[in-house]
Amino acid sequence: MSSISHHMIAEAPQPVAPFSHATETDGWIFVTGQMPTWPDDPDRPLPDGIEAQTRRVMDNLVIVLNGLGLGLEHVMQARVFLTDFERDYAAMNKTYRGYFAEGKLPARTCVGVTGMAVGALVEIDLVAKRP
Repeated sequence: MSSISHHMIAEAPQPVAPFSHATETDGWIFVTGQMPTWPDDPDRPLPDGIEAQTRRVMDNLVIVLNGLGLGLEHVMQARVFLTDFERDYAAMNKTYRGYFAEGKLPARTCVGVTGMAVGALVEIDLVAKRP
């Protein structure tokens, strides 16, 4: 059996629950869903609106990936969770798409949920693979 590494990234936001920022085995990286919280101030209010929250979540994911020596180009799959799917789906997609190179989008699932920690509108987790 391969060993599992548990990663905490100092520059990433503090966890809002008991989890590692990422776990890794055999070059596969599973990044915990990030919330639109601020890395430098966990008590700062969340950004307003789905676009700003999506940007903050994606920036937080980049911080975690960069802390592991990776980038968004290594992402194989993403899961997106929205608290108001009908209202926010299109705007989230527009913001999300801007983080990936043209034609290099990862596989993805997007679902509506009834609520999230810290009152967030969006949460995104990732699966990445080391080259």
